[in-house]
Amino acid sequence: MEIFKKQSLKRILSEANENKERTLSAFDLTLMSVGSVIGTGVMVLTGIVAAKQSGPATSIAFIGGGIAAAIIVLCYAEFSSSIPSAGGSYSFTYVSLGEIIAYISGLCIVIGYTLSTATVASGWGSYLLSLLDILGIKLPKTFTAIPSEGGIVNLPAMISILFIVFVISLGTKESKKVNDIMVFIKIAVIALFIGVGAFHVNTSNWHPFAPFGVKGIVTGTASLFFAYCGFDATASAAEEVKNPQKSLPLGLISSLVICTIIYIAVSLVLTGVTSYTNLNVGDALSYALKLVGQSGVAFVVSLGTVIGILAVIFAGNFTTSHILLAMSRDGLLPKFFSKVDKKDVPYTALWTVGIIGALLAGFFNLGQLANFANIAFLLTYTLVCISLIAFRKKYPHVKRGFKTPLVPFIPLLGAFSCLFLMSNLSEETWKIFIVVLVLLIISYLVYGRKHSLINKNNDN
Repeated sequence: MEIFKKQSLKRILSEANENKERTLSAFDLTLMSVGSVIGTGVMVLTGIVAAKQSGPATSIAFIGGGIAAAIIVLCYAEFSSSIPSAGGSYSFTYVSLGEIIAYISGLCIVIGYTLSTATVASGWGSYLLSLLDILGIKLPKTFTAIPSEGGIVNLPAMISILFIVFVISLGTKESKKVNDIMVFIKIAVIALFIGVGAFHVNTSNWHPFAPFGVKGIVTGTASLFFAYCGFDATASAAEEVKNPQKSLPLGLISSLVICTIIYIAVSLVLTGVTSYTNLNVGDALSYALKLVGQSGVAFVVSLGTVIGILAVIFAGNFTTSHILLAMSRDGLLPKFFSKVDKKDVPYTALWTVGIIGALLAGFFNLGQLANFANIAFLLTYTLVCISLIAFRKKYPHVKRGFKTPLVPFIPLLGAFSCLFLMSNLSEETWKIFIVVLVLLIISYLVYGRKHSLINKNNDN
């Protein structure tokens, strides 16, 4: 069928090689991936999961989530080393499963990142206001809250996104320096929390270790898996990488190891400093430090959080702009999304997603819509895992910088893991997902299919 026609691997690689300015190393990729993955998940989700689902066994739940994420990362590692394209998962599915699947996959990632970035920006604004409040600075609610919450606009949230978009627009070489600094600060404050908190651990707080039983650990694993999402940020940077065959797999795998170690350490210290029953708060790390008389350190951690969370916004906007670039080059989206400046920045795509994200963060209560990001990512990960099986059969001799072990077992396990997590999402999330999926299919049939370069070339 026409809608399942596959993109030529040769064409994708040819387009990817057109970028002359490759400035990212494996180290830069690792920092970008860590910056994308470690965000509100460890700052917020750890305490809430400990309080409501897993107790001190949150560390075990993080290990479970890390194993599930590792299976998917192995698939991404092979794909990114074989197809170093800005399209990331979009390009992987286009080559392996066909056009309509790639179209859905690409736009799911774009919508998911846009919504999650707007949500993170809203949370960033809340952290900033809390810090200013400690310093005795109070901003009027009129300009710090959305209309439904009694304000006019959440200006801090909007500014955070537009500032990061401006940084990215400076070019990969310049923006990576800013991102590296933000990630270093983020890791430093987490290390500070672990270092200071470790001296206040009371092992009696770890008893009972699993108050909600095995079911609580499994539920916690499902919740904490989303703290590992962000693989596409690394894969979509492929065209900016100096040695993609080696650097991309190394960046993906090393960042996962780093994030898992950090998550386990944070959860153990957090539940050791105070009882898990006290952790149902949005700023669990600084809150726990305050409980043991470390208010000064708590302030530093909160300040570092405000700076570090910007790295998540960076990764989200970087990824979406590059996926829109790849889809536009294939004719599936309007041509203006593929315009790049002299520094190879897809400025039209970048500012489009940035402005949309800023408007969402500044004026709307995202609520249940934000949960669409979770199901969008899971669907894409499922498709990437399945794509790897098809890719191995179609291109057995292609040059691979990394090879996923135990194919097709590992990809199938990854796909089933994602489907299991999807089945545990709320009914409201599924309703939104179905509506969006139908709209994506309609938009493909109305625009994408007619403007696809594959179909045009075949017609000629």
